[in-house]
Amino acid sequence: MNRLSACLITLNEEHNLPRALASLAGIADEIVVVDSGSTDRTAEIAREHGAVFLERAWTNYSEQKNFAAERAQNDWIFSMDADEELSSALQSSLLDWKRHNAEFAVYEMARKTWYLGAWIKHSGWYPDFQRRLYRKDAAAFKGIIHESLKFEGQPGRLAGDLLHYTVRSFAEHEANVERYTTLAAKQMFASGKRKWRGAMWLATPWSWFQNYFLRGGFLDGYRGALISQMAARSVRLKYAKLGKLVEAVQQQGASGEKS
Repeated sequence: MNRLSACLITLNEEHNLPRALASLAGIADEIVVVDSGSTDRTAEIAREHGAVFLERAWTNYSEQKNFAAERAQNDWIFSMDADEELSSALQSSLLDWKRHNAEFAVYEMARKTWYLGAWIKHSGWYPDFQRRLYRKDAAAFKGIIHESLKFEGQPGRLAGDLLHYTVRSFAEHEANVERYTTLAAKQMFASGKRKWRGAMWLATPWSWFQNYFLRGGFLDGYRGALISQMAARSVRLKYAKLGKLVEAVQQQGASGEKS
């Protein structure tokens, strides 16, 4: 039987964590929670569910998740966010997977998101395949913001949905967009990207059209319209913020030349 360690990273997740950990009961042979300074009941809740609770100062998503996997006792890792939950179908798939020899080093499953009171079935948000089950000697997370597993070969696929309970209000969605676009702009700038005007004006409307029409956002009603609107806003903001970083460097250079 394949033994499985579930790994989560947390920061003030007392609202979400009980649901996530309860869904792992009878599935995970070990639960590892890596926390980056919670001031609520996160630590207490994790220990109540029998998790190994570790503290690590925040660096980035990939490093936090890789640290959790390194501390896990088992070779197989299921990486899960605190605002997620295993559906009953995914629980069954994992139990069946544990009883057989693994055919792949990495497995993916569909993720379904709960947004403003309903499950989103289109809008580019579903099926949103996530690669979360992996052998830790064959894969690792890479990327500062939208981290993903890097590995060789093709992934297997498990039936059942990973349920994602995302933002609880539109204001929270707006705040998340502001935060992530700031990080995205910094990452693009650090990687050497300097062109931003064309991308901001062309990619923004394309993002909206793609999500609302091509990916069926209109089928999700007003929620799909909001998702498409915010996706376009994310594109516009990250390039606008990149532009500010580029212009700031240019201004510093001009000031240096004058002096």
